[in-house]
Amino acid sequence: MAIGTQSVNTRRRTYAILAALVLGVLSGLFIHTLSPAVIHFSEQAATLMTGIFLRLIKMVIAPLVFATLVSGIGKLGDDTQVFRIGGKILLWFVSMSFVSLMIGLLAGNILQPGAGFVPPATGDLGSLKHPFQPVEFLLHIVPTSALDAMARNDILQIVVFAVLFGLALPAAGKAGKTMLGWTEELGHIMLRMTDMVMLLAPMAVFGSVMGSVAQSGGGMLIQYSRFLVEFYGTILVLWAVLTTLAFLVLGRRIKDLIRELIQPLILGYATASSESVYPLLLEKLEDFGVPSRISGFVLPLGYSFNLDGSILFQTFGALFIAQVYDIHLSMAQQFTMVMVMMLSSKGIAGVPRASIVTLVAVLPQFGLPEAGITLILGIDHFLDMARTATNVLGNGYAAAISAKWEGVLSDGPTDDVI
Repeated sequence: MAIGTQSVNTRRRTYAILAALVLGVLSGLFIHTLSPAVIHFSEQAATLMTGIFLRLIKMVIAPLVFATLVSGIGKLGDDTQVFRIGGKILLWFVSMSFVSLMIGLLAGNILQPGAGFVPPATGDLGSLKHPFQPVEFLLHIVPTSALDAMARNDILQIVVFAVLFGLALPAAGKAGKTMLGWTEELGHIMLRMTDMVMLLAPMAVFGSVMGSVAQSGGGMLIQYSRFLVEFYGTILVLWAVLTTLAFLVLGRRIKDLIRELIQPLILGYATASSESVYPLLLEKLEDFGVPSRISGFVLPLGYSFNLDGSILFQTFGALFIAQVYDIHLSMAQQFTMVMVMMLSSKGIAGVPRASIVTLVAVLPQFGLPEAGITLILGIDHFLDMARTATNVLGNGYAAAISAKWEGVLSDGPTDDVI
């Protein structure tokens, strides 16, 4: 496809998603004023619209992650490169996780988001409890079946299998080269399928936003406006820090990268689903000049270990609950909490509502009531929208930075098409 035509199509898709976002808010506010039966019907319609799109995206995820990761490792050529690139990017992930946790901690202490809230009655949170067990986590990393991992879209297990598969290709000789070519073609086909699925993105954005607003209305947003403004403000601070750090590595090209990431950020924000963005993010990074062998290796790791927005929410949310119950946490306790969250957040990849689940798991260890989480549940969708967009931004930056470190970042769309 010509670059000019591709640029026009990209702008049209971005405008369509933005229009769907605005229409979703307006439609939701109107529907909220109607009868409960109409609201219920609109919620069902929203679930259908969003569900179709997310299921189609999930259908593509497993073969796409496998193909891009195997072909990426195969093109790296040797184990030394794999471990060098992987080691560097994992160090970056850990560093950004620490930065995110500390920003959430500082914001929670300065802004006092829990001040003025009334503690809720204790409720049943059994379905959200998921205590971090190191042994269980380590065992979970290793798949018992590659097909089972792909059927469940367990990214972490798919990554392990794909890495081992990719490392084994050179030893297979001619068969390995044939399989490498096959995975490259599979990745290419999956990206073309993604283009087809992305035509439904505006519908999914409209349904997701309309359903949430129709259910909660503007009243809940007004009631929690201070908390939402403070959380979104903290997220923007993290964006500024991440962008500054990326600028130190990428220089002025950061502007081009941000331009490419606009559409994935909007889609991630509107759908509150990182999975929905993965294929599109791969394409945009390629347009920016990141070789597919780098993005195909870094992004699957990032989806398991680099969730900056979700991690920031951990410390911010914990301090919010402590303030609601007027529980003082010393600086030593807060620093210990950061360390615990650093570990527990890595062991929750793939768990539904991972941010809430991780927070519920950590709260009792510091004497904080789990029931405080019920104050957040009602607006968690709107929090998750910001968390998801931040995760997308962090992983987009990480892939570009890795390509720059390896000296393979080009000035435009790469010829290295998976």
